[in-house]
Amino acid sequence: MSAKANKHDLMRPERILVIEDDPGIAVCVEMLLSSRGYACAVFNDGASGLAHLAAEQVDLLITDLRLPDTSGLDILAASKAERPDLPVILMTSYSSLENAIDALRKGAVDYLIKPFDNDEFLFAVERVLAEQRTRRENRSLRRSLRRAYGERTIIGESDGVKRMLAMISRVASTDTNVLIQGESGTGKELVAQAIHFGGERAERPFVAINCGAIPSDLIESELFGHVKGAFTGAVSTSEGLIREASGGTLFLDEISELPLNVQVKLLRVIQERQVRPVGATQTYHTDTRFVAATNRDLRAETESNTFRADLFYRLNVITIQVPPLRERGDDIELLARYFLERHCKRLGMRIRGMSDEFVAFLREYPWPGNIRELENVMERAIIMAEGDTLSLDEQFDTLPQATLSRPSASSAAGDALGPMSIEDYIRHSILRYQDSYCDRDLAALLGIGRKALWMRRRRWGLMKDRGRAEDMQLDHQMS
Repeated sequence: MSAKANKHDLMRPERILVIEDDPGIAVCVEMLLSSRGYACAVFNDGASGLAHLAAEQVDLLITDLRLPDTSGLDILAASKAERPDLPVILMTSYSSLENAIDALRKGAVDYLIKPFDNDEFLFAVERVLAEQRTRRENRSLRRSLRRAYGERTIIGESDGVKRMLAMISRVASTDTNVLIQGESGTGKELVAQAIHFGGERAERPFVAINCGAIPSDLIESELFGHVKGAFTGAVSTSEGLIREASGGTLFLDEISELPLNVQVKLLRVIQERQVRPVGATQTYHTDTRFVAATNRDLRAETESNTFRADLFYRLNVITIQVPPLRERGDDIELLARYFLERHCKRLGMRIRGMSDEFVAFLREYPWPGNIRELENVMERAIIMAEGDTLSLDEQFDTLPQATLSRPSASSAAGDALGPMSIEDYIRHSILRYQDSYCDRDLAALLGIGRKALWMRRRRWGLMKDRGRAEDMQLDHQMS
């Protein structure tokens, strides 16, 4: 467990919810727990206790078995539906082995018979909370090991990467919302993970969602949750990703794809820290940090009214710019060697290195698909390699041909393929290769998704000559 996480836990007392209708016992329990430094909230009926549970973070629930408006077993069931990992201790004045067995079978961690000894009560509470701390520490250790020895990491020594890492270091220990901007394939999710795991929320959940990958009619329930029966297909209750990430970080990739009506609801959550699931009348408290990413100019999108300005300003407290691969100089070779080692190990292949000509190609290629495209190129080259060195001659047919055959920028002034923007380069490549490659392979060659390829073709009038019925079907699938 990190020093920051330890400091955070020491500063925040563990929170215990007590539901007990006997005033004398309630006062006694509250005094005992407060004497040990716990934050204690006491209620004398089940409805009030469950309302508190829904609105606040709780580390332990202690409830009487018999309450004026419900039973402790019903409270146990409701708490398990709301927060499955929350430990529950039941108390009763009626010594019943059957009730004890039933409570334990349904998920209670302990069962106390009143009147109980004070030391016995505190021992039970401290044992349960110690087990909770151990589980959290184990989860934190597993995450630390993944961060230290996992395959995904930020690699680079260029000035742009150094500036980015310095910014990550400054914002990681805060709870400030962050907007990550960069072209597709630059590694924006890695930046979001570095922010999360570098701060005090590291042992809490990191939840990621691609806002452009989920249909617009489902994204609302994915984020905010829904109650059973809220819409056709809602066969069970879902807490939603925002509540799932409570205490941790929710990464909203491609935030610009979020529908405007969902943007309004997200803004309210960020402002009030309250979530209302689809079809629900009750709101729930959430302690979620929001990190968003986009490959678009959100400020320009606000001016065109395709993105809400108020949400933009809420998310854009801190902006981190991820540099494109073509601006990272020697990082290209560093990343290529990293991918070479990684995929050789995964594929069980032994390749010693790369020829100078092959490295020169990697440096000169503009990489419109950035790091994602570089990894695809390296994996394909490894698979197709015949010797123990990746050479340009051997890999000619597997590498992006537009660059291999294209004159350099220093060629004659009348060169029609002089320096091009990324969009011009993609258009040129589509025109040149769409008859030679299927859509999937052409999109992979360019380092973009099939939907992005389809959208550019449609915008530029470069759709393939298909039957009208097939075009209408593709339009329906992609739009």
